[in-house]
Amino acid sequence: MSTLRIQPSTTSAISSTIKNLHLGFSFRLPCKNYGVSKRPRNLSVMAVATDPLEVCVKASSTSPNRLGDCPFCQRVLLTIEEKHLPYDMKLVDLGNKPEWFLKISPEGKVPVIKLDEKWLPDSDVITQSLEEKYPDPPLGTPPEKASVGSKIFSTFIGFLKSKDPSDGSQQALLNELNSFNDYIKENGPFINGGKVSAADLSLGPKLYHLEIALGHYKNWSVPDSLPHVKSYMKTIFSMDSFIKTRALPDDVIVGWRPKVFG
Repeated sequence: MSTLRIQPSTTSAISSTIKNLHLGFSFRLPCKNYGVSKRPRNLSVMAVATDPLEVCVKASSTSPNRLGDCPFCQRVLLTIEEKHLPYDMKLVDLGNKPEWFLKISPEGKVPVIKLDEKWLPDSDVITQSLEEKYPDPPLGTPPEKASVGSKIFSTFIGFLKSKDPSDGSQQALLNELNSFNDYIKENGPFINGGKVSAADLSLGPKLYHLEIALGHYKNWSVPDSLPHVKSYMKTIFSMDSFIKTRALPDDVIVGWRPKVFG
């Protein structure tokens, strides 16, 4: 077992370790102190994470000991980061799934996280459970805003897979991006206004994949006529939590290749 100890950047940061574990890897990442909330807290009901959360995510297929290209895994990691919780990230080679992983995730899917001694799958379930267990800082998106931008990902995939320039898939994506552009113009900079919320942490990784995959396979990018979409992407992509949890561009390209070539 090899261990790399990374010195914390602040006195309150948690020591970081990287451990080789069977066919997966375990990372303890730093959790920064972003200041004390001025809102009163009810400590009698608030869960406080003392031990690192265990979360299994996709491993890189292009670089050893790196996070892979799953946008749903990044969504979970972004949620943990934005809640300033310590965690151990176990990288799973989905092309050669280890036995220890299949015991906790029989379907062989990521992400999965251990909460209250139980392993939970599905990013929707995981992020909601994290919000309930660790409500501060709050990341919930109001129900009437939760679906904003939700059709962008499916129309992106349709355009990416398309072999017929006249099938309307590009226009379908542009229609969704136009709607999102208008929404952010009136309600931004984030989906829930001035602060990042769960909807942004879900959409951000998908837009990151859109930018890289369409740029590589279609030589396509979000047009300048959608400045609020571009500004939104720039803001999300520059967040510290996003930079820490994003996949390598090469992994995104490799990950979408089967969708493009069938």
